[in-house]
This record gives sequence, C-alpha cells and structure tokens, in this order.
Amino acid sequence: MTEEKDEKDEKGFSDLKSDLKNLSVQIDKKETESLLSGENDFNNAYLSIHSGAGGTEAADWASILYRMYLRWAEDRGYKTELLSLSEGEEAGLKSVSFLIKGDFSYGYLRRETGVHRLVRISPFDAGARRHTSFASVFIWPEVDDKIEVNIEKENLRMDTYRASGAGGQHVNKTDSAVRITHIPTGIVVQCQSQRSQFANKDKAMKMLKAALYKKELEKRDQEKTERESSKKANEWGSQIRSYVLQPYQMVKDHRTKEEHSNPQAVLDGAIDSFILAALKKGI
Repeated sequence: MTEEKDEKDEKGFSDLKSDLKNLSVQIDKKETESLLSGENDFNNAYLSIHSGAGGTEAADWASILYRMYLRWAEDRGYKTELLSLSEGEEAGLKSVSFLIKGDFSYGYLRRETGVHRLVRISPFDAGARRHTSFASVFIWPEVDDKIEVNIEKENLRMDTYRASGAGGQHVNKTDSAVRITHIPTGIVVQCQSQRSQFANKDKAMKMLKAALYKKELEKRDQEKTERESSKKANEWGSQIRSYVLQPYQMVKDHRTKEEHSNPQAVLDGAIDSFILAALKKGI
C-alpha cells in the first residue's frame, strides 16, 4: 500500500512539474505576443540569407542559419515555402529566400535582420585554424493583396535563369527561375520554386511588393535602427549577433547583450530568448 502511495505521489509530482512547465511556456508566449503591436507583426514573413565575407566558410554558415530558422519555424508549428536557393561553389549556400507562414511570424523575426557572425574551427581548413564568417539576414512581411504598391514597369529589370539546387527533375531543364531588380532602390528578389516562369514571376513580384512596402513603412515611421542594421556591411564590426564555438562557447546579441552558453541549442532553433530580449528593449 505504501509503495502504491509513493508511486502515485511521484506520478502526481511529475505531472505537476509538466503542467508548470507547459504553463510557463504559455505565459512566455503570451508575454511575447503582447509586445507584438506593429502594423504587420501578425503577418507571414519573408526571410532571405546571403553569405558574406569568408568564401566557402561563409556559404556553409549561411546554410547553418537557414537550418536554424527552419528548425525554429518547425518548433512553432509554422509552415515554410522555399522560394529561391543558390548553392555555394564547394559547399553551403550563396543565398536562400523562403516564406514562413504562421501567426506573428514577421513580428517575431523582424529583429533578426542584420549581420550574423560565426567563429569556429573551420571544417574546410586542413590546418584546423579558427575562422570568422559572416552572413546577412533580411526579414520583411508578406502583405495583403489589397495594399496598393505602385511599381512602374520601366523601373524593373527581369532576368531568367536555370534553377540550381534541390528541386527534382525539373531543375536545370528550363530557364524558369526569375530574378527581378527594382532599379531605383536596388532591391533584388528571385523565385525558382514553381515550374513555370509565369508562376515564379508572380511570386517574385509579390516579394518585391512586400519589400517596397516595408521600405515605405520604415521611411514613414522613421525606423532608423532597423533601417541602418539592414544596410550594414557583411563584414567585421557590423554584426548584430556573434555565435562563438571556439575558443569558448557563447552566442551573444550585441544590441541587447542577451547571451546563451549553448550555441548548439541556438543553432537548433532555440532563438526565442534573443527575440524576447529584443522585443522588451524595443528594438
């Protein structure tokens, strides 16, 4: 009888711990969402990653960041749609763009815009030396079709090319991928996820419309901090966050001073502490 009572007490204690943990997660989520009051915070988010200084190392770093954001989205139950992908010459990615679909995805992620720096022992260096690599991340909201964004055709340059990377039998058979450059602003968007050039052009235009809308909002609201961070060079001294794997283990956000001593957990998608710190600081 005593053993049965002990087992019940132990189970009850375990259930209580689980309930408290779930409650804590829900409280954190509600606290975070209460800080998401921006005009487009509820929207889906476009996310684009570009490798910077560092060659193959930087391309590999871009692919690691891509995986990190995919894991973050997956953990939240969000859906993702790959829009374009350009592979590195030896490994990794030169660039990748994708759409994250889920409530508040833009609100959560928009403060991730900026340069991300990695310090590690390079797996591509036979001498096992420490390398520093950079990649830039850009976030902008998906906008409603009802929102009017005036885009003059003469301000656009459209290029077609053959898609590269994973994509099945259709890849590299036709010039269906589309790249659109908005000449006045220099904004470039591209899409290769669809089978037809027309469909890729349609998605690319939606991305461009969203990017121009965000730029106009920044101008109207004078979001100086975010605007400057997105323009910083993809190199030393401009990073918003550092991921150090050698000689010590630490991820540090240079804007909020938020730190995490387990880089692997962060690279597996555990970035909520950085997001919440930025929200609380009003970045």
